Amino acid sequence: TMTIAIGNDHAGTDYKFEIIKYLEKEGYKVLNFGTDTNASMDYPDTIHLVAKAVEEQKASLGIILCGSGNGAAMTANHHKGIRAALCWNNELVSLARQHNDANILSIPARFVSLTDALQFVETFLKTPFEGGRHLTRVQKIPV
Repeated sequence: TMTIAIGNDHAGTDYKFEIIKYLEKEGYKVLNFGTDTNASMDYPDTIHLVAKAVEEQKASLGIILCGSGNGAAMTANHHKGIRAALCWNNELVSLARQHNDANILSIPARFVSLTDALQFVETFLKTPFEGGRHLTRVQKIPV
């Protein structure tokens, strides 16, 4: 069973609960590091925990949500070995996996519909990394 780490700030709470329902229905184990309320909080406090879980291989992949998706992605990408992709349409999600071997999906909760967010999660989990010429490029990402 694949383990998925999920984290969010107050802007992503409602979507997170729906995503967790989807993941559990599909048979994934979920580590919920996000806030469970809509009370304002600082996204790095939960996003660092998701990135750490993926980094330490306690989770295979991560899903993070904040209002724009930018703060969450920037936070996650400070971790060595994390490739968090901010995606707002399904083609970007697909390419992030195929070409960039993204291991965390950052969803801009205030800019996409719940239906789209759930589609992004499905695409993220089911799209393999193509490797080949893309592997060389991905290997050049860390400094």
